[in-house]
Amino acid sequence: MATRDPDRKRRQLMEAALAEFAEFGVAGARVDRLAGRAGISPGLVYSFAAGKEGLFEAVYGAIAEQTVDAVPIDADDLPEYAGRLHDAGQQHPQVMRFLTWYALESTERPASDAVARSMRDKITAIEAAQRRGSVRRDRPAAEILALVLTLANMWQHHTEDVNSLVPPAQQRATITDAVRRLVAPDRPADH
Repeated sequence: MATRDPDRKRRQLMEAALAEFAEFGVAGARVDRLAGRAGISPGLVYSFAAGKEGLFEAVYGAIAEQTVDAVPIDADDLPEYAGRLHDAGQQHPQVMRFLTWYALESTERPASDAVARSMRDKITAIEAAQRRGSVRRDRPAAEILALVLTLANMWQHHTEDVNSLVPPAQQRATITDAVRRLVAPDRPADH
């Protein structure tokens, strides 16, 4: 006799949804195909989420939460933080494809509470590092965060013509060096 395991079914659904949305985006995704990937009935998809759009948002929220947990910010070492974000993107290209679709298809949606809270927490951490003198103070913390996040993921969102400009083995070092230069506090000149 089979036992019910809703947590396992939910994990299967989230994994299948990530794969489906990474490949087709929300507009091109099909619930029947997604259910087939998860090994569940299409009707069961609706018991876990409010349709494709609800599931799309749920996958995004799960990715955001996992990234915060897996790659916590170290505002006193933003170059290495950017390097670890780059590494995570390299290890999970399907997540990066999903995030590209999310950016394309979510222009009208406000940030979720969890994502907004995560961004505020990162900005607060950078502001504290600025007060400690480990991050430059002449740029707002939010601007620094935006630049760090963009640099960390820069090779995930380009075509091969741009990606081939820097050999893959050198890309992480290029990112960490750029972030180091971006955030380095100005040192007073020796007199």
